Amino acid sequence: MHTTAPTRPLTAADFASSQEVRWCPGCGDYSIIKAVQRALAETAAKPENTVFVSGIGCSSRFPYYVETYGYHTIHGRAPAVATGIKLANPDLDVWIVTGDGDGLSIGGNHMAHTLRRNLDCQILLFNNEIYGLTKGQYSPTSRQGTRSPSTPFGSVEQPTKPSSFALGAGGRFVARAVDMAQKELLAILKRAHANKGTSFVEIYQNCAVFNDGAFAEIEDKKTQPGAVAWVQHGEPMLFAKGAKGLRLDREQLRFEVVEVAGGDWKAAGVYVHDETNRTVAQLLIDLPEDGFPIALGVLYCDPMASFDASVGRLHEKVSAGKVPDLQKLLRAGETWTVGGDIPAANN
Repeated sequence: MHTTAPTRPLTAADFASSQEVRWCPGCGDYSIIKAVQRALAETAAKPENTVFVSGIGCSSRFPYYVETYGYHTIHGRAPAVATGIKLANPDLDVWIVTGDGDGLSIGGNHMAHTLRRNLDCQILLFNNEIYGLTKGQYSPTSRQGTRSPSTPFGSVEQPTKPSSFALGAGGRFVARAVDMAQKELLAILKRAHANKGTSFVEIYQNCAVFNDGAFAEIEDKKTQPGAVAWVQHGEPMLFAKGAKGLRLDREQLRFEVVEVAGGDWKAAGVYVHDETNRTVAQLLIDLPEDGFPIALGVLYCDPMASFDASVGRLHEKVSAGKVPDLQKLLRAGETWTVGGDIPAANN
């Protein structure tokens, strides 16, 4: 009698490649890759069925360091390549890793169309508010006044908000996290993976060399409680260890900070997060900087049919009853004629 030994569950270590990790000491990317490897293990991902696609930048070295398939593409084009991969083999689990420069500058066009199409993939956008790989030039997310080699007297531009960009492009899953908050980041990554469609996760990530301390207040465990409101669907929007909360002024359509006495958040009028409300998500992204926390967590989630699933259904409808014959097509002559009614896509 022959028996097959049971396959052991994979661990985070199984998703770490043999490549030497080459990021600067203190880079937030180390924390992010650990969270991703744990998420892959805890979602029972299959290495042979998983693909990481990246563009250009420090974050884009990611495919070398995970024991899966990987594709290191050119600047800003990771979403386009990922779309081709997913359409060619819809069974693959596709992850896109990009940065604020790669994804929102030269790659902004591809990013926008991937979001509006709702391709079934996970987009991890590392936001360190600087160009790290090319020695510290300002990026689309750099704050006003940022001094860099390309803005020696300070940037005069209004920074782009990646999550607002994703929401405006039609993204159906938009979340924000920070590199050092491993527990929360892991939970968000698992939520993103479970979503069938484009999951956009903006991750605030410290660049220890060119923009060190940009997110110190929300990374430090001592100051994070008062600086961050971790929002969760169906839960009140509390922060400062429950001593404060966010109340929605429905007339002015804006949030305001309120004190919560004795833990009675209902009496204080604290708003209960509804992740299906797109307007609320935008208000959370646009919270003022002075006196307000930054909202992290799943800001918006309202699933719809994915692009690849819709394309697959259309192909099935068009090809129904037809026998594919590639040789016949190739030998048919120098021209091809396409005719007949093309059925509308079924969303």
